[in-house]
Amino acid sequence: MSPRHRPLRLLAGVLTAALAAVLAPAAPAHAAASCSVDYQVADEWGGGFTAAVTVVNGDEPVSGWSLGWTFPDGQQITNGWNGGFSQDGADVTVTHPGWNPDLDPGEAASFGFQASLSGANGAPTGFTLNGTPCGDEGGNTAPEVALTAPEDGAVLLAEDPIALAAEASDADGEVERVVFQADGTEIASDDTAPYTADWSGAEPGRYSLTATAVDDQGAATTSAPVAVQVLGEPAITARPSAVSVRQGGTSSFTLELSTPPEDAVQVEVARTGGSEDITVADGASLAFGPDDWDEPREVVVASADNGGEPASAVLTASAEGYGSAEVEVTEIDASASAYDEAFLEQYDKIKDPASGYFREFDGLLVPYHSVETLIVEAPDHGHATTSEAFSYYLWLEASYGRVTGDWQPFTDAWASLEEHIIPGTRDQPTNGSYDPSSPATYSPEHDEPQGYPSALDQSVPTGEDPLAEELSGTYGTDEVYGMHWLLDVDNTYGYGFCGDGSDDAPAYINTFQRGSQESVWETVPHPSCETYAHGGENGFLDLFTDDQQYSQQWRYTNAPDADARAVQVAHLAQTWAEEQGNAGAVAEVVDDAARMGDYLRYAMYDKYFKRIGDCAGEHECPGGQGKNSAHYLMSWYYAWGGADESAQYPWAWRIGGSSAHQGYQNPVAAYALSETEELTPESPTAAEDWATSMDRQLEFVQWLQSAEGGIAGGATNSWAGRYAEPPEDAATFYGMYYDWQPVWHDPPSNNWFGFQVWNMERIAQLYSTTGDERAGAILDAWVPWVLENTEIGAGGEFAVPSDLEWSGSPDDWTGSPTGNPDLHVEVTAHGQDVGVAAALAKTLMHYSAGSGDTAARTAAEGLLDALLEHRDDLGIAVEETRADYARFDDEVYIPQGWSGEMANGDPVEPGSTFASIRSFYRDDPQWPKVEAYLEDPDGPAPAFTYHRFWSQTEIATAFAVHDELFG
Repeated sequence: MSPRHRPLRLLAGVLTAALAAVLAPAAPAHAAASCSVDYQVADEWGGGFTAAVTVVNGDEPVSGWSLGWTFPDGQQITNGWNGGFSQDGADVTVTHPGWNPDLDPGEAASFGFQASLSGANGAPTGFTLNGTPCGDEGGNTAPEVALTAPEDGAVLLAEDPIALAAEASDADGEVERVVFQADGTEIASDDTAPYTADWSGAEPGRYSLTATAVDDQGAATTSAPVAVQVLGEPAITARPSAVSVRQGGTSSFTLELSTPPEDAVQVEVARTGGSEDITVADGASLAFGPDDWDEPREVVVASADNGGEPASAVLTASAEGYGSAEVEVTEIDASASAYDEAFLEQYDKIKDPASGYFREFDGLLVPYHSVETLIVEAPDHGHATTSEAFSYYLWLEASYGRVTGDWQPFTDAWASLEEHIIPGTRDQPTNGSYDPSSPATYSPEHDEPQGYPSALDQSVPTGEDPLAEELSGTYGTDEVYGMHWLLDVDNTYGYGFCGDGSDDAPAYINTFQRGSQESVWETVPHPSCETYAHGGENGFLDLFTDDQQYSQQWRYTNAPDADARAVQVAHLAQTWAEEQGNAGAVAEVVDDAARMGDYLRYAMYDKYFKRIGDCAGEHECPGGQGKNSAHYLMSWYYAWGGADESAQYPWAWRIGGSSAHQGYQNPVAAYALSETEELTPESPTAAEDWATSMDRQLEFVQWLQSAEGGIAGGATNSWAGRYAEPPEDAATFYGMYYDWQPVWHDPPSNNWFGFQVWNMERIAQLYSTTGDERAGAILDAWVPWVLENTEIGAGGEFAVPSDLEWSGSPDDWTGSPTGNPDLHVEVTAHGQDVGVAAALAKTLMHYSAGSGDTAARTAAEGLLDALLEHRDDLGIAVEETRADYARFDDEVYIPQGWSGEMANGDPVEPGSTFASIRSFYRDDPQWPKVEAYLEDPDGPAPAFTYHRFWSQTEIATAFAVHDELFG
């Protein structure tokens, strides 16, 4: 499955309204009309639907308005908002809310409702405003439109006019015109059917094309998008664009034409630079004809078996009338292992632009969460990304530097991380107003999303922030140098820079904010800057916090495991580069990683800097002073925010995290930040803090190790997120309470086996690097448990643990492990998660390198060999079934009386669902699979083959680890 990982909670098909205002003509006059009504079904499922209604008054003022209509198919309203609802049979009456009783001429009022149905769902008829009919027929049905040309995925030429075509109709009127857009910008229009146009002067690039139909009453509908690529000239495409070849061996790539030729075309492939040891063994001359131009042709390259240092060369494929394609071929040593070769093959696939793992911004690459867009786990869209993905991108390039000695891609990866996922000065402008003696106002967490918004409570004491002045004094700035966890890479949601609704991409966003039971299926994505441009009256703030007065603001959440992984990788890069005599190539990145580690200490502190231990009650748990609010573990998050820079009275806040999960601990990062000169942070107390943290993290894992060997959930200093009274028998660790599912309960946060291997890979790396006896003892118990529950067969067959079930409790921690005879784990399901299998292989290899255990190495190599059997054009993947996609129809809790809009115009109101506020998913090419499942939930669950970035990188680096440890 997927990494079920999410930092939580900070303190605080219809055209979008903006575009409709530009495209829609003024509403025509209707002789008998005193009003008009826009009625739109927002979402529909088997037994019900939600709808949004807007009534626009006519020429005369109306006092105490009420709108009536008749349902044609027996629909029954069950609840509504922004109005009073009554229904008598098929007749419905909606009266004004108390705050909006009157309508001036031309003034509009909007409301929404949820209703049940048992069959058809026809639009209402007979709309009346205070008894006067609206429009000729009452109401207006929006037009229908589909873009029919060009085809989705078409490759087009800029020099030729690009033919556009659409089909459009209007059930209760006429289509006035169809507007064609590229990336939301009008490129052509037509007011006569059949609706066609030519797009001339298109610049080369990739575009999303749509068609918008506008009817005679101003209603507008936009078609599903079509993705196209415009080329400056016909071109040859090579996949992949870089390959590796063993000295004395062969490798291959494929060539295609972008557009069909009029006559036969001969493509010639020749070396145009580099070593003469690399030659074209087969496919030097390839014929493409008008009928088979789109069939890939294979080119085989060979390396001479003449010894010497590995070299490289550039091969160029060219043909008359077509732009050429270059392929970089790099030799690897003949003695290199098959896994070293597999690493480079996997690396080339990930970095190949045609694979779709990255989007480029000004020469820097930003990794997507996955190649595929329809995927829901912690990120709710495949072309979002996380700080986790950036940390894996760094790891990929560090491994490449170790294998090849080329460290430029590694430094480029950090440059992208710093540019795109670490908020810059304009993203966090009012940190100078932060008061370390009063870090944040307390707001209790609640068990269910229905408990929100949560009231701010200034009567609850909070502690002092002991880090802020030390950090600002060390680095000369009040800004925080840490990654925000979630980025909308393509600006899919449309929030733009700082919530301004622009086309700026990538864009900082957030999702989770409403307690431990809020799953991804119940979130409302919102911009990290709240400017009230979207959402409701207070933007999205009043969905989460209850305050007397809301302020425009910015806020970011850090995922400590990602920052710690970045530090871990910087340590690896420094070690490997130094062994090559090339430490200077990575020195600047290592310095930046040390700085990141300095700020990462915020993850060691209680959320409100309250004293660690004896925290049973909001008021009974006192605020901390100095560092007695530090638990020295890696908590689930830390966060920071502040007022908009235009605020008359600027302010800022910071919080730590009260709950620590075993899967987030990283003693390798703690070791690097406390024991290595190159990564020691500059702050006076940082090295000491990280030394304490390293010991505390190892003790934490020892305390959580079950009788079978698996590692249980974690601990909290704030029971239920509100310093509640914990169970009487709760086991304790340095005053913190045992929690089998810290922070996240849907699904339980420690039931996914992936969290086991992410933590234990770090423990094993520490063991193989330093020989730490505590790490070795933990692994001595964990590895046999895992091997007993792992199956490896022939022909790519394997099964690793997937789901876990926990019972019992650890003993109180007294300084040494007890074996925890009352704490137990059971593996309840197995799977073929390729990323988890790769992480497990890495863990077993490091353990074998440290202990000499041959069974662990054999199992690791068996997993690597099994993974190689699942190679495809994009990487290594297996099909997976997603029964949880039934939750696309899950209702997202919105309080009664609250209404607003997403940036794309999707209504957010009571009755909204995960899918209804993400209408873009209905245009995804994979959506029909989900739609069929939603219509028939008793049928087979949909299956998908996913290429997650973290997973593909985990696989690549697993191959590299084998070469590193066993050569």
